[in-house]
Formats: sequence, C-alpha cells, structure tokens
Amino acid sequence: MTFSTLGLSEAILRAVSERGYLEPTPIQKQAIPAVLSGGDLLAGAQTGTGKTAGFVLPILHRLSNRTVKGPSEGRPPIRALILVPTRELAAQVEESVREYGKHLKLASMTMIGGVNINPQITRLRSRVDILVATPGRLLDHVQQKTLDLSGIEILVLDEADRMLDMGFIRDIKKILALLPKTRQNLLFSATFSDEIKALADGLLNNPATIEVAKRNATAETISHKVYPVDRDKKRPLLARLVKDHNWHQVLVFTRTKHGANQLAEYLTKNGINSLAIHGNKSQAARTRALSEFKDGSLQVLVATDIAARGIDIAELPHVVNYELPNVPEDYVHRIGRTGRAGQSGEAVSLVCVDELKLLADIERVIKRKIPQEVVPGFEPDRNAKPEPIMKPRGQGRPQNAANRRNPDSRARR
Repeated sequence: MTFSTLGLSEAILRAVSERGYLEPTPIQKQAIPAVLSGGDLLAGAQTGTGKTAGFVLPILHRLSNRTVKGPSEGRPPIRALILVPTRELAAQVEESVREYGKHLKLASMTMIGGVNINPQITRLRSRVDILVATPGRLLDHVQQKTLDLSGIEILVLDEADRMLDMGFIRDIKKILALLPKTRQNLLFSATFSDEIKALADGLLNNPATIEVAKRNATAETISHKVYPVDRDKKRPLLARLVKDHNWHQVLVFTRTKHGANQLAEYLTKNGINSLAIHGNKSQAARTRALSEFKDGSLQVLVATDIAARGIDIAELPHVVNYELPNVPEDYVHRIGRTGRAGQSGEAVSLVCVDELKLLADIERVIKRKIPQEVVPGFEPDRNAKPEPIMKPRGQGRPQNAANRRNPDSRARR
C-alpha cells in the first residue's frame, strides 16, 4: 500500500514524497481513512509509530477540500484544534502541519506557555486554520478573550494518557465546554486505562477504534539490559558506559529535575557534553538543548519524563534509565524514543537495591525478563538495604482528586 491509495490530495502526497516517505505505517493505514470519513476516532498507538501524520494528513485534506469563507468582518475562524501535553510535542506536531501542508493555503500556529504571550495574541489577529496548543496557555488566552473556539470543526487530543497523568483533566473539560457541539473528535493514547475509556465515552460519538500494537508492548528492534549497581555508584557507572562504548546521542531519564541537573553537571565535569531538560528550564534553554541533541553536537541529554515528551529523533540509538520510573508503563514510553520505524535501539537501566520491586513491576508489564550484566568494579553490595523511593511531586499517576492538578504543570505548558 502507498499513500496515494489512501485518498489524499495531490498537494499533500507531494509534501509526503518530499519528506522521503513511501509507504504508510500501520497506524497511518487505518487512521487516515477513518479521519477522512469524518467520524470520531479512538486510536491506541505508541510514540514512534507515525501517529502524528496519521491525523495531520487527513486533517489537512479535510480542511483544504473546500473553500470556507470567513465572516464578513474579522478573521476566518480557527477550524482545527490539536491539544498536546507539552511544549516540545506542540512544536513537533505544528512542524509536521507546516511540512505536510506546505503546498496548501492553510495557516497554523503553536500556542504554548513559557514564552511571551503577546506575540501569540498578535498572531491570532491573522488567519489561523490549525491551532496546536497546550491546555494551560490556551485557557490563558480564553481568559484574556484573545481566542475564539466557536468555529472548531476537528478536535485532536494527542497523548491523552499523558495529559491525564499530568493532571490536565479539568483543563480539558473546560476547553471542551467552549467548543461547538457538532465536531469531529480524535483521541490518541498509548494506553487504554479506565480513565482514558471514561474520557472517550464522554467525548466520542460512535468512534472507530484502532489499536496497532499490543498494550504496553515494546518494539522488537529494541534490546534491553539492566546493570545492577549501588545507588552511589550510578554516576560513575554511567560515565564509564558512555566512554567505553563511545555512545553518542544518549537520552538519560531521571525522576527529578534536581537529579537531572546534578547528573548533567557530573557528566560534563567528566568530559561528556551534557545538558538537562525539565520544566524549570526556560523555553529557550529547552529548545536549544533539544536542537543540539538532535543535530548530534550534544552527546547526552538528561531529562525528566514530562520534559522528554515530544522528543522525536528518527534514529536515536540509546535510552538510559538512570532511575527507573515509579509507574511501570512509563518504561514503555521512555524506551519508545529509540527503535523507531524499524531502526535498532538500546534501552539500558541502572538498577540499585531500592528499585528491585520497580524492575519486577516493569518486567511483569512488558511480559519479559530483562537480561542483567554486572560491570567489573561496580559489583553491587549484596548486603545493602533498600531505602524508600520518594515519589517526585506532581509526577506519576495522581492518586486522588485532591492532587489531580500537577502543581508544576503551569510552568511546563
């Protein structure tokens, strides 16, 4: 099957071809016709499966398929709203909109926090057909009465599971109340938890359902390895692995922002070019770090789970869990940054005695035992006693209504 068999316009097919894509991925084969039909869609797809093009391409086709005249006075309405959990993902999705729509007369913009709101207000005074936004900044515009959502024809909730994890459910409900009742709704999620099913039941009208990969499945092209190590020797072990194996473009996950900063500083002092990326970093710093990481000039990027959302590198070779995630499903999200589109990738985890239960939980979720290797000189102390792992504030799945809202989320959006 080729893209030309999916019913997309010549202008869109030309843009797809210019990006070097020949055949649609499994999610694209199913999602594109479903979106073109005009019905609602519930799609289960891991990161790296090509899901962004799965909704961007048919949205561009639908919006360009007819000429819609704006009101007699003022600007044309915003017609499609794509809601995403993080700034980085917003930038990535809007870039796809521009690339795939470059031969069309459609305009798009990104609406995110962490940057001056005034240029966004100015941009909204001209034509915007497709708006890619994070929930918090969008509601800031609504509060300032600089945004009109009454003309929305298509709504996309991308990475809906992560938006719920980050405590955005109240914001999403506020936004839904501002939209026209008649519209097409597309919900994409890596997992179908009970919360996602409840959100889908309230949002979607007789949706088509697509699930292209088994839930919590990892790509077959990814090799997994655990290095047992004492907690106080993780930093030197990571430095040893990077140097001995001559690793480049290494994405390293920590649980906390403070831990990310400390690790990046340690690696840099030991001759490994590293930067940290997390919610407390300015948007300019985050954008710069991502750019350097993508072009290969930055050897190691140390990230928290939320900040890493939206990192999209075609051939990222190495993902390291410096600390295992508290939620086992997040292991799948993390390592999904590598092994994309048939490429091989390596997922390495440094595991101390405190994390043995987390490791067992991960192995149960992914239904496989991860091989272990002890590095000489870093043998773990068999008599070491586990210490409790403090859950980072505002990370992981919220436990109750009182802490549903991530206290740090407004700074991150």
